[in-house]
Amino acid sequence: MSNELDALWAGFTAIGDEPRMIIMWAIAAALLYVGVARKKEPLLLVPISMGILFANLPLGELIREGGGGGPAGVLKTFQSVGMETDIFPLLIFLGVGAATDFTPMLSNPKTILLGAGAQAGVFVALLGALLLGMTDYFKFGLLEASSIGIIGGADGPTTIFIATRMRELGESLPDVAVRDIVGATAVAAYSYMALVPIIQPPIIKLLTTKKERLIRMKYASRPVSRRTQILFPVVTTVIISVLVPSASPLIGLLMLGNLIKVSGVVPRLADVSENALMNIVIILLGLAVGSTMPAAIFLQPETIGIFLLGLFAFITATMAGILLAKLMNVFPGDKINPMIGAAGVSAVPMAARVVQEMGRAEDPENFLLMHAMGPNVAGVIGTATVAGVLLAIVPNLV
Repeated sequence: MSNELDALWAGFTAIGDEPRMIIMWAIAAALLYVGVARKKEPLLLVPISMGILFANLPLGELIREGGGGGPAGVLKTFQSVGMETDIFPLLIFLGVGAATDFTPMLSNPKTILLGAGAQAGVFVALLGALLLGMTDYFKFGLLEASSIGIIGGADGPTTIFIATRMRELGESLPDVAVRDIVGATAVAAYSYMALVPIIQPPIIKLLTTKKERLIRMKYASRPVSRRTQILFPVVTTVIISVLVPSASPLIGLLMLGNLIKVSGVVPRLADVSENALMNIVIILLGLAVGSTMPAAIFLQPETIGIFLLGLFAFITATMAGILLAKLMNVFPGDKINPMIGAAGVSAVPMAARVVQEMGRAEDPENFLLMHAMGPNVAGVIGTATVAGVLLAIVPNLV
């Protein structure tokens, strides 16, 4: 009888053995509140928060390793199938490409520079992680620093992609110790994507004057031709894949999704990529990301460092885009509203919407959304390219 009673109390015993799981319940509740009550990126934060909760339930049935005649937990299967094989991040990029309009960037090519300038946040976070790694409190090497750096681009799928690759690289090198920070970096990236409407406005107001925020931008006199829209994803895939082969999976799937959209000949594929497939993958990816964070892994000093560095990198990326836009206004030509530089981070389309709302607050007839989408799209391409550069260079430096 005592064995049966012990089995009934196994859940309470597990909580006593690992009381930190209660802290993770609170973290899951906080993310769920932001997603549901505040409606900030609910598509991502709702499944991520529940994945965190599932990973920290007593006995961890949903993330069990399997073996001994028993199957692996369903969330462990999601991790193995979708994250360790890059399938989930790449399918997300396919959906992003199908859902994103590239014409604002193509009609005003100089906005590409703003997306490139915002990548400064990636390198700031990378250097910051290396500096923290020199202390006794944090254990960040070059592999972890590269994963943390991508948070500065505010791009969740790219963060997962590179963090997984860096972890696998570290595991393949016998003399290199690497921490599993996939979950922490992914949650940090998605959290800051959700908090774009809170983080960016104060920075934009700090770095711009009212006169600058009132600048109205002209739209292109000629629309982007269908031929250009079709050729751009193909040519971009070839050029970036030749220059940075490691970026070809991300860029290739992003451009495939956009080609499906702009070709106009496969509306069924465009609809599936943008809606059904995207929604399914978001659910599975969110659960898989959340499930990588049991208390024993997540509640470490390094996690605090990751979140602080990610925030600093995101702020730096926003500032770099704004300051670059102000610098471009020094030269002759049509003036750029510096606020659109903040949209150079990869948070599509949240950052562009923030710029639109701030522009309307200053001038109800000033519509900046499409102008902001230019650097926003360029930021996605830029972050994916930077990830490819890191994947090509870092293994030779370790």
